[in-house]
Amino acid sequence: MDAKTAFFYLFAAVLLFAAFRVITARNPVHAVLNLILAFSQAAAIWLLLKAEFLGIVLVLVYLGAVMVLFLFVVMMLDIKIDTVRQGFWRHFPLAAFIGALIAFEMGAVLMTGFRGMEEPKAMAVAFDAAGKVIPYSNTKELGKLLYTEYLFPVEIAAVILLVAMIAAIALTLRHRKDSKAVNPAQQIRVRAADRLTVVKVPVTQKPVAPVVPEAEPAAEEKKQ
Repeated sequence: MDAKTAFFYLFAAVLLFAAFRVITARNPVHAVLNLILAFSQAAAIWLLLKAEFLGIVLVLVYLGAVMVLFLFVVMMLDIKIDTVRQGFWRHFPLAAFIGALIAFEMGAVLMTGFRGMEEPKAMAVAFDAAGKVIPYSNTKELGKLLYTEYLFPVEIAAVILLVAMIAAIALTLRHRKDSKAVNPAQQIRVRAADRLTVVKVPVTQKPVAPVVPEAEPAAEEKKQ
């Protein structure tokens, strides 16, 4: 097994695990984060297949824009997990049938193999000084375009996505009633005089004479 095959199995295993966690995670935010991990592993597999453009588009579009949108919606909506999971078993037979059908189709493709298809190769269109065609890397050429000619659009998109993430966190920041956290700024501003105040209370009542307890009847009968 070469390194390329080993990386493929590694990315595929992480992809399957992340996809499984997307549908089994109880917290919607955790499900979105696992979906981000799944998309990143899919992009890595695209890179192994020498489809650099698809891998970069998957990272920029899905990881950058769609996942931020999903996270924004999940954090903005007050989703109640118990209400969402009420109809799980009612739709489980249909979901299981569709999942089994997809697994059968994938197994059929993997068992038969991709016959008649060759490994994709990068098109050599570069020429040296002598006029000979020399090979080049698609990843390198895409990187040059993104960070030279399209540098400002990429940076603007990154700033917009960052602002969207910060806005989602700021709009959904709620103070829990059951939280026992203390604000450190209020602790610093506290003075010793604010913690304890001694108040002098004037005495307005006269002293009361001590009361002598009466003898018990049983003790008086013994004396008689």
